Amino acid sequence: MPPVRVLVVDDHPVFRAGMVAVLEDLDDLDVVGQAGDGAAALDEVARLAPDVVLMDLRMPGMGGLEATARIGTAHPATAVIVLTMDEDDDSVFAALRAGARGYLLKESDGDDIRRAILGVARGEAVFGPRIAQRVLAFFSAAPAHTRGAVPFPQLTDREREVLDLLAHGLDNAAIARRLVLSEKTVRNRVSDVLAKLRARSRAEAVAIARDAGMGPAPRDPA
Repeated sequence: MPPVRVLVVDDHPVFRAGMVAVLEDLDDLDVVGQAGDGAAALDEVARLAPDVVLMDLRMPGMGGLEATARIGTAHPATAVIVLTMDEDDDSVFAALRAGARGYLLKESDGDDIRRAILGVARGEAVFGPRIAQRVLAFFSAAPAHTRGAVPFPQLTDREREVLDLLAHGLDNAAIARRLVLSEKTVRNRVSDVLAKLRARSRAEAVAIARDAGMGPAPRDPA
């Protein structure tokens, strides 16, 4: 079997260089490139067509969540493994909804990362031990009849508020005033919502939200 082609994406140059060095020592992996943010990752995936992307979540500009969703849409043959310090439920399930096929913490050792890369390259879903426990706990704790009762459970409460206001036709400035947030914060929240819904535009997100009953109530026919 040829080596699995890997792209490493992280905004910290020292961590990124260390990860590249670890992976380059493995005969069954081939590091074909690296990137420091989500936008650069998209360019490199389009140029290099890697088998697997190791993706950080928190990066300036386009974060790993949005980049993961876009890679899944434009390059479905490329698998994304999130490699992050974030282990909260919101981050884990948002990454899965965005299309990540693996989720590891940065404390993982080289052997665990290698096994995860080879696993997702074979079409498997791979989670670090603590992340796997969270996923199992989530599904075992939620009775089947209650799952999906809340629209878009992958969204946080604040993100759901933002989506509802989008569905009501408010722009970023109006949402910022309504929620007493900065416009920059609202832009970030909107970006996160689009990534989690895998919506390509605000208009598509609004349509998805209205289909789920958000936004203004439909008018009665005259």
